[in-house]
Amino acid sequence: MDKHGALTEHELDRTAVSAPPGESVWQRSLHQFYVSRTVGPTLLAILVGFGSGMGAVIFRWLIRSAHQIGFSSAERWLDFLGPGHVVPVPALGGLLVGLLIYYGAQEAKGHGVPEVILAVAAAGGRIRRRVAVIKSLASAICIGSGGSAGREGPIVQIGSSLGSTVGQVLRLPEERIKLLVACGAAGGIAATFNAPIAGVFFALEIILRNFRARAFGFVVLSSVVATAFSRATLGNIPAFRVPTYGLRSIAELPLYIVLGILAALISVLFIRALYAVEDIFEAWPLPAYVKPAIGGLFIGLIGVQFPEVFGVGYGTIEQVLTSQMTFNLCAALILLKLAATSLTIGSGGSGGIFSPSLFMGACLGWVFGDAVHYLFPNWTASPGAYAIVGMGAVFGGAARAPVTAVIILFEMTADYRIIIPLMASVGLSTLISERLCRESIYTLKLRRRGITIGVEEFTDPLMEVTVEQAMTREFPTVPASMPVAELANLLHQSGHHGYPVMDEEGWLTGIVTITDVERAAASGQYDKTVADICTRDVIVCYPDESVSDALRRASPLELGHLPVVDRHQPRKLLGVLRRSDIVGAYARAVATRPAASMSEDERLP
Repeated sequence: MDKHGALTEHELDRTAVSAPPGESVWQRSLHQFYVSRTVGPTLLAILVGFGSGMGAVIFRWLIRSAHQIGFSSAERWLDFLGPGHVVPVPALGGLLVGLLIYYGAQEAKGHGVPEVILAVAAAGGRIRRRVAVIKSLASAICIGSGGSAGREGPIVQIGSSLGSTVGQVLRLPEERIKLLVACGAAGGIAATFNAPIAGVFFALEIILRNFRARAFGFVVLSSVVATAFSRATLGNIPAFRVPTYGLRSIAELPLYIVLGILAALISVLFIRALYAVEDIFEAWPLPAYVKPAIGGLFIGLIGVQFPEVFGVGYGTIEQVLTSQMTFNLCAALILLKLAATSLTIGSGGSGGIFSPSLFMGACLGWVFGDAVHYLFPNWTASPGAYAIVGMGAVFGGAARAPVTAVIILFEMTADYRIIIPLMASVGLSTLISERLCRESIYTLKLRRRGITIGVEEFTDPLMEVTVEQAMTREFPTVPASMPVAELANLLHQSGHHGYPVMDEEGWLTGIVTITDVERAAASGQYDKTVADICTRDVIVCYPDESVSDALRRASPLELGHLPVVDRHQPRKLLGVLRRSDIVGAYARAVATRPAASMSEDERLP
């Protein structure tokens, strides 16, 4: 299929239904089990969820180890520099990261999520197997040595790489590989934040970019398994310890709307600053592996006076949420964290932007909340409430993921009373930031490479049409006893490329194509019967599955002309799914949903 779901000539012109060379019947059966509608994908979702949870735990251990080695060594060997002993640590970490990425995997550079989005959109979900290992090491060193980045982006790429690897090893169709990529992303976010619901919506809203019901169940399962593993290993501890906050008065709501506007401005500033710094570093005529070290040096200089910018910053966020921060420091950290993160990622480091967005949002919200609480102490909540809302609003504006932003903050607070101001601020921030900067912090990286990612690229009209609705019921068959010479004449006169082969009792026994006849003629086997030359190990489809599923299962094996059989009686022929049937089903599906084919600008007034 092309990127809009249309069938290509290559896919439609295949008629031979045979196994790839060297593949046994057992391998074929195992393959079909894993591409089935329920049981196979369920087991794989559980496997990927378990692996993602384990990956998140190992990744956090790697970060702690890198931090302990880097800063403990610096304090011991560079104590003569006083507070300045921290300066070389991010620079040395940046050099190691640069070398790992340059010689290991270029995809590990940056915040990771755009590469996963691109893999789903343009590469059938395929991610190189080495990416998980290189990304784990590079991001752990970068964050552990003081780089200002989050661990969520890397674990998304690590989990997605695991899901992609499982799909590729099992030779699954592209749709199944994409689903496993989303399962890995969901598991990574869920295990990192101890937030299973947020993991699901992150995968659907940002990675798959749709909320198709069939994918939802498998992604949920993976997220739950990853969370269970994380809780069993690390304990059922929330990402942040948040006091109980709520909306004190309905008159407070306009203040949260103002906060949403400010959050939109910060999120757009973050997007533009990140890629401006990236442009500066890319213009420097230096080896690529040296640039993260220079970025790390600048971060070290900032960290001498403001060590809060180092690493993921969860400790600082918790201090902000519990009002253990001064107004001036909190205000300064908004821009300092923005600068440090831009230097880390823009110079070629490895880490995510999720945590920095939450960090800046918390500081922005607390500063705003402290100011309005000073002015209106009787009917406004404490600054911590505004800090929570600010976290969601800045991330929602930067990532254009309002659902994920609302859900993850709701899971962290476990308090429904904050939901109304949270939704108002996040929604407004997303709308304004989208108006000011069309691309999100994730998709802009791809747009700058000339790649446009849109929701319509993930919409497959043939998912909505069953094989039973599209198939041809009355299709001619040939008996197994028919001579090859007679079959050759029949093919020539009818114009068909092949026929289902039936035995004497009327059961499907194989399929014969013009290729089989040509092969028989070349070897002088005209005296044979259809039973001697037909393909007996037939790939079939079922009337209750979607046309897309049938086609996806057949495409990797270069199939196109599929017999339709009863699921409970696999030799009972019900019809045939032909190329013209698929084209007709596609045309009808597109015609019945014109809004889906419209661009966003066309839908908006």
